[in-house]
Amino acid sequence: MQTMAAAWLMVELTGSSFLAALVQTAVFLPMFLLALPAGVLADTTDRRRLISGALIAQVGACALLAALVLAGWGGPASVLFLVFVCGCCTAVLTPAWNSSVIDPVPRDEWPQAITAIGIAYNAARAIGPTLAGLLFARLGAGWVFVVTVFTTLVMWESIRRWPPRAHPPSSLPAERLWGGTLSGLRFAWHSRMILAQLVRVMAFSAAGSALWALLPVIAQRQLGTGAEGFGLLMGCLGTGAVASGLVIGRVRARFGLDGIVAVSCAAFAAVMLVAAWVRVPLLVYAAMAVGGAAWMATMSTFNTATQASAPPWVRSRAVALHIVSALGAFAIGSAFWGAVSDIAGLTAALSAAGVLMAAGLLLARPFPLRVGEAHDVTQGTPWDELFVEAEPSPEAGPVAVEVGYRIRPGEDKAFLDTIARMKAPRRRDGATFWRIYKDLGEPSRYVERFIVASWADYLHQRARATLADGAIEAEVRAFLAPGEAARMSHYIAER
Repeated sequence: MQTMAAAWLMVELTGSSFLAALVQTAVFLPMFLLALPAGVLADTTDRRRLISGALIAQVGACALLAALVLAGWGGPASVLFLVFVCGCCTAVLTPAWNSSVIDPVPRDEWPQAITAIGIAYNAARAIGPTLAGLLFARLGAGWVFVVTVFTTLVMWESIRRWPPRAHPPSSLPAERLWGGTLSGLRFAWHSRMILAQLVRVMAFSAAGSALWALLPVIAQRQLGTGAEGFGLLMGCLGTGAVASGLVIGRVRARFGLDGIVAVSCAAFAAVMLVAAWVRVPLLVYAAMAVGGAAWMATMSTFNTATQASAPPWVRSRAVALHIVSALGAFAIGSAFWGAVSDIAGLTAALSAAGVLMAAGLLLARPFPLRVGEAHDVTQGTPWDELFVEAEPSPEAGPVAVEVGYRIRPGEDKAFLDTIARMKAPRRRDGATFWRIYKDLGEPSRYVERFIVASWADYLHQRARATLADGAIEAEVRAFLAPGEAARMSHYIAER
């Protein structure tokens, strides 16, 4: 409701496509800036307090926005600024909120739980803008913002009454904000599943943002409608998304992740071309419903794949990176397509976005989508004890770790091919350097060496190893010569 009212108010105040599209940027740019630090906080602190504090701050910003607009003092700059503040609050709470959704349900029900939340969100997106359009047309934008104050208080009460599950106690040193941020980025870069999902969602969101950002311009210039028509366009998008959510589980099981995304991208590209060239309101409204269904199918698929492919220690950060990729691209894309519309016209902007969306299908080969299995995200038990005389302080480092292997003669190539698969897990879980060395004095002996920034980071790295990582280590140790064992040594930097 707030986004719809702010965008239409901007059209009335300025008549600028760029400033109307900038409302979407003000809503979603904070996600790009704050979601990852918020994900670190969600993984390492009390999620209930984090969410509650952000919601109370959002109530204050919404109330100030409503007061300024009702008093007639709300200009373009103040509206954009306060919408941006509300976006910052949403960015802070969203990783904690989204990652807590799947806590109460078994793993095999995660896709249904995530889809159910998507249906609820899109039902709100269908009903909210329509109600906002009606309220805007009769009472003005200020009263729409008054309603958002009370709906935010409802969210706060729901968290107070049903708080998210607390993190299990841990004896490991707490992660700092900067270190936790680097850990999240390192995990995403070295996890092929997560990286593929982030690249694909970024491309989809950047192209698709054109339709969402230019909706008020489509309503005003293409269809000649007012605030009610704009609200109906958004309502049709939300309605299509809800309808898609009801069947997406069965469709995804039948056609697979890449199949769903390919069809949805093609459908959304076609919808943007309809919006660009068709001026019959009924056809455009029908196309919006198809677009909402395609958007829901794609985004829920990406969201499910991301959450199911991340282990618990980094799940909120994976959600945050999904948000950064999706909404950061959305925010930047909204501003870009708004500028293109002002320069080249609405039809040219939407047509170009449709072509770009279709071209994104070429990413399927280098970045295939896959959902992680249970052993990919279930934390295992380290193979070796530490065997150190006295543990250093958590901040001490860097720490170098060496694992020596004396293997059976003649199996060097197979051993090297197998142990090379350890690079990604070591780097993903915390190592800043990894390499395998051959002993020149004893050709059958190899040393795996990796470096971690501090002793605390090394302890975290050990705890993050999954059952899948353990299976790779078992394959590596199967090459050991009879009677030999892998020998681990630890070194701490002194100078």
